[in-house]
Amino acid sequence: MNINEIKKYLGEDWKKTEGYISGAVKCEIGLLDSTNRLILSHSGKQLRPLLSVLVARACSGGKATDDSCRYAAGTELLHNATLLHDDVADDSDQRRGAPTIRAMMGPTVSVLIGDYWLVKAMELILDADTKNDRVIRMFSKTLSDLAEGELLQLQKAQSGDTDETDYTKIIFSKTASLFEAAALAAAISVEASAQIEEAVKDYAVSLGLAFQIKDDIFDYSPEMKTGKPAGVDILEQKITLPLLGAFANAGKEAEMSIRRKIINIADNPDGIRDEILSFVRENDGLGYARKVLDKYIEKAVSALEILRESPEKEYLKELAYFTGQRQS
Repeated sequence: MNINEIKKYLGEDWKKTEGYISGAVKCEIGLLDSTNRLILSHSGKQLRPLLSVLVARACSGGKATDDSCRYAAGTELLHNATLLHDDVADDSDQRRGAPTIRAMMGPTVSVLIGDYWLVKAMELILDADTKNDRVIRMFSKTLSDLAEGELLQLQKAQSGDTDETDYTKIIFSKTASLFEAAALAAAISVEASAQIEEAVKDYAVSLGLAFQIKDDIFDYSPEMKTGKPAGVDILEQKITLPLLGAFANAGKEAEMSIRRKIINIADNPDGIRDEILSFVRENDGLGYARKVLDKYIEKAVSALEILRESPEKEYLKELAYFTGQRQS
């Protein structure tokens, strides 16, 4: 899938969205403005605002509103704010193959700039013409979900007892909740019916869950072009779906042995990481995770059936398939 082709197709709606993103973080303070421009230059695929604009147009016969573009831009600002905070929580030195703000300028600057982007996102959303209370409450809940997901993951990393129910709750809160907000805000911005809202919500949640599962597969796949080495999640004591799948295939005794090692990973970080990477490969944890990933992709595509046929609908399907196949 060609992301730039979709952006070109969206034309003025995408240009307006990009303008809201860059305009929101333009600042007279030199240090802040230059750092914001650096972050924008490493924006990645911008899937969340892309999804949001596509949904708005798919629900309205290709007629996104100014609010549609504002909400889409807000999702990108929120996403980048969470990354700036995540890099501090995870002591990350690299993201998307480039040094993080935390690595270059320290954790304090990264947190402050993350806070700044968070506020600017909410300003964009609050400045929408319709002042829709549902959208405001929805984005507020998303922020709560993001924080709760991060804290639940930290709690489970300490106890080493993450199961698949915990994992799904964590990845919904940390990832899928923002996809959900992006899609629902878009539908609300064009006054879509309740039935359509429910459909795009189902699409976005399934897509977000699939997206995070794919990221977690990358951590066990050193050949992928992610810009980070394999096994980072293991070193951070995060039990994700590939490892849970290996547990399911290997049996309880092997599972308990590996869980104990994760809790005590500080005793021999590199050795335990390499052992767990091998354990996941030998017990087909990646195959297990890919099956769950494929299930969510198909669920996302099926949710779109209610929408009228349009190029936007086809692009939304392509986004789903791309999520399952991406290499970075």
